Amino acid sequence: MIGGYMGKVLEVDLNSKQVKKYALPHHMLELYVGNKGLGARLLYDLLPPATDPLSEKNVFIVTTAPLTGSGAPSSNRFNITTKSPLTGTIVNSNCGGDFGIHLKKAGYDALIITGKADRPVYLNIDGENVSIEDAAELWGLDTQKTQEKLPPKTGKIVIGPAGENLVKYASVISEERVAGRGGVGAVMGSKNLKAVVARGDQKVRVAHEEKFKEICKKWRELARQHPATGEELPRYGTAVFVNKCNATFTLPTRNYRYGTFSEADAVSGETLAEKYLVKNIGCRGCPIACGRLVEFKGKKIKGPEYETVGLLGPNIMNADLMAIIEFNYLADLLGLDTISLGNTLGFVMEAGEKGLIKTNLAFGKIDGISQAIEDIAYRRGFGDEMAEGVRYLSQKYGGEEFAIHVKGLEIASYEPRGAVGQGLGYAIASRGGCHIGGGYAIYLEANGPITVDPLTPLGKPGLVVLNQTTMEAVSSLGCCIFTVYMFLPRQLLELNARSPFASKLIRGTFLYGGNLIGRALSLPAWTLPVKPPFIMLPQVWAHVYCTGQRFTLGRLMELGKRVVNMDRIFNLREGLTARDDTLPARLTEELQRSEEPNSRVPLDKMLPKYYHFRGWSRDGVPKAKTLRTLRIDPQQSHPAAAVSSESATTGS
Repeated sequence: MIGGYMGKVLEVDLNSKQVKKYALPHHMLELYVGNKGLGARLLYDLLPPATDPLSEKNVFIVTTAPLTGSGAPSSNRFNITTKSPLTGTIVNSNCGGDFGIHLKKAGYDALIITGKADRPVYLNIDGENVSIEDAAELWGLDTQKTQEKLPPKTGKIVIGPAGENLVKYASVISEERVAGRGGVGAVMGSKNLKAVVARGDQKVRVAHEEKFKEICKKWRELARQHPATGEELPRYGTAVFVNKCNATFTLPTRNYRYGTFSEADAVSGETLAEKYLVKNIGCRGCPIACGRLVEFKGKKIKGPEYETVGLLGPNIMNADLMAIIEFNYLADLLGLDTISLGNTLGFVMEAGEKGLIKTNLAFGKIDGISQAIEDIAYRRGFGDEMAEGVRYLSQKYGGEEFAIHVKGLEIASYEPRGAVGQGLGYAIASRGGCHIGGGYAIYLEANGPITVDPLTPLGKPGLVVLNQTTMEAVSSLGCCIFTVYMFLPRQLLELNARSPFASKLIRGTFLYGGNLIGRALSLPAWTLPVKPPFIMLPQVWAHVYCTGQRFTLGRLMELGKRVVNMDRIFNLREGLTARDDTLPARLTEELQRSEEPNSRVPLDKMLPKYYHFRGWSRDGVPKAKTLRTLRIDPQQSHPAAAVSSESATTGS
């Protein structure tokens, strides 16, 4: 078996209680690698078209990657892939913590769960021994109590009451990490699956161990020296972006009506560090440690990330940081995605102002929010409708022009009228309004160390293609997307800060070269045969894998392009079209600032070029040549076909 893989997939049917174990074809691993890429291919092959996401026919897939459990820095990631009950699209929800490591130690590269149990259960994976256990005593418990009652020293993924009650944006929790987006927790709940537990003692094989350790040591040192991964994120966590976004008109305020909040500093990462931080926390072996441990009512709990702060703070006109900490803690216990939650609260508040909905929720008023969060998780009263998300509410009550979602997924905490490339990213992201899946152009437009003109569409399609491609590749290999910050080398950032002339030249290169970058990325992998010394992934990949193949920047980009196209053909098969690559009217038609005529997203000027650089038709459909070049076969059959498998029936 090639390095980085355990050589086996575990497939469990909760209906028949049958367990299958089989190897994936080598070509599938070569093309899709792991995590998001492998999950997308498996879902496309296994899921019948037009499947109801909350039916027993939906497939719940957990994938790992070659670097998961290898000891590489920032690589303890696993991925959940399924069809989203919130959007009807593919949803890939990436998560940190230790579950992926434990699943690989148990001997599996992927876990595929089908069917529905006839009563609440949890799946217990102990190496070769796999059993379906009764979860009657766990059903109804919050995510913390559930994990405490499960076997110790194991990897765990669990749902809370929100998942049990099929809230469309219910999350999956692993330790204190969250696979939050798209309702993956509701899919677990629809299968009566409360938790999955994994353990084992197998070791992830690395082909060239000494070389691998040497490269990883250099990688850690680069991470510690980099301004983003060695200074800002360790010092202030992701909430460091609050003040940055506020300064660049990209902090969503009052349901995305504005891009700045007068009390932003009160809820910033700097204030969090000064007043509430106990210590930094992070995934195993990660040199960044971006997580926060804070004090709350005598307990030490996980502090909120930027997305949570932005959407449960300025977006609802809340300047009480302790209240945000409380709302985040409650959402995690109940198993709710805080991004969709904050958007839903903001929409209801504005709809209430406009007389569309009768509600006691109001901007700037935190009384009643904790109760609303519980009502959503338990589907009580109006919480039952809020549990369906913003798109549902706007279609029923009106207000679609200020319903801030894409394809049904509420967008992240970056106001795109202050960074229009980020707006393009939201529109084309496969799972809906996702900042990561859309390429996180905001980093090059507003909150990074090198920023280009955020309000021009010039060059943005190419930059979105570059960022999106890179992030999909990094995710598929098993790394945290924060490692992408290091693709801008420290020396370049220092030059940018030191010399105004150099800064102007660097920013101009990114902006005016954006379309050249887009065209270059449409070329085959062999046109980028380089391995830049500051981009460590191709080298690490090579020393884990050892297949005799050459690992270059071109190969990395090819992987990312393949994942983007795989997601796209899945969504097209499910009935989505180019008409779904859009934004709400507030973001494309309303000026954010009356004095700034460019403060809206000119999507119509960017989308056609994005399609062109992707090798898609004007209707957003990947061309046959594009799929052929990327070796994507839409007709591929079940991944277990033509390979030997072993089956057994498990007890419960």
